[in-house]
Amino acid sequence: MLDFLPHFLSSIDWNNYGVWTLTVVLMTIGLLGTVLPLVPGPLMIFGAAIVHVLLRPQTGVTWWCVALMGLLTLVAYGLDFASGAVGARWFGGSRWGMVGVLLGGIVGLFFALPGIIIGPLVGGFVFEMLFAKKSMGPAVKSTWGTVVGTGMGLVLRLIVSLAMVTSFFLDAFWL
Repeated sequence: MLDFLPHFLSSIDWNNYGVWTLTVVLMTIGLLGTVLPLVPGPLMIFGAAIVHVLLRPQTGVTWWCVALMGLLTLVAYGLDFASGAVGARWFGGSRWGMVGVLLGGIVGLFFALPGIIIGPLVGGFVFEMLFAKKSMGPAVKSTWGTVVGTGMGLVLRLIVSLAMVTSFFLDAFWL
């Protein structure tokens, strides 16, 4: 009754399915990492594309697509890094506040998740109070701008990450 099964299973190209499964899993984790902290989302999507091209070069994904994805990875992280400072500026923050947000973000990287979230906020607030000589109200407003800007950066990073995944699959199956 199941005599066909060994022949059927031996005719499947398991290498192809394994590489595609690995690619899809890494890209899915990358998309999740775009909105979850501590997972380098766009970088993981870019890495999935490179691994796929190296393991299955005959699948039609070109190095031009990989280069585009590399550029989009840089754009995603650039947007993410600058968004808090731009948000602070949009809500009336000074240049000192923008510098504080950027420095707070860099220092926050060394303190894991709490530092990544709190670092830019504290940096912007402290620089507004100490160096820009603002009172509590405007400094808090600028800090709120950092929160809004960081949220917008998250949305933009997600859009760029979706564009990366879309360009990969378009190149693999259509172009």
